[in-house]
Amino acid sequence: MKRSIERSQHDSEHGGLANSLKDQTGELSPIDNHPGDVATDMYERSKDLAMHELQDFKLERIDLALEAIDNGTYGVCQTCGRDIPLERLDALPDSLYCVEHAPRQELSDNRAAEEDFMEPVFVFDRSNRDDADGYNGFDGEDAWQIVERYGNSNTPAMSDNRDVESYNEMYTESDEYDGFVEPLESFVATDITGRVVSVVRNRQYRHYLTHGEGDNGLSVDEADDDRG
Repeated sequence: MKRSIERSQHDSEHGGLANSLKDQTGELSPIDNHPGDVATDMYERSKDLAMHELQDFKLERIDLALEAIDNGTYGVCQTCGRDIPLERLDALPDSLYCVEHAPRQELSDNRAAEEDFMEPVFVFDRSNRDDADGYNGFDGEDAWQIVERYGNSNTPAMSDNRDVESYNEMYTESDEYDGFVEPLESFVATDITGRVVSVVRNRQYRHYLTHGEGDNGLSVDEADDDRG
């Protein structure tokens, strides 16, 4: 295992880290490149660094295991002193601990400090005034809802709401009425005199009838005149 890792590092020149980013890309300067190209180069460079650190960590574990063989302590847990099962050694030959005392097996619950400022509506949440008495104007939450309508990285399958059937229902408070307060206001209209009332058979109207809301007297036949 040690020879294999060392040979891999030698053949790949330590994951390409022996050369500068300029040598890898063949460019004198990345300034004239598209930002996406620069981002790709940086991503690959970061990946090379991570792989190199992982290989170094693996070599360190192997060296400790080889040292334990020389000391006659290989196969014995360094914490409790009990024999490490052969099945574990077969799967992890460089292991120096039993399963119960293996380090770093507990997942940390610590979260990045930045997440304190990244609620579902991010910074817009700090200007959310839905709970303010008497305020019904445009606030930060409304700004985020408008932006979110253009799409995000989520899909309907990832939504916590099982009733979501389309991307249009993915954004925050997608079921919130826009431009009206009561559903009736979105499909019942009058002329300028207020005497002629008509029903606009839009999506909200059909949703109104399907869910049995309000007065069933609006359930007119499709062939009938729209006037009520």
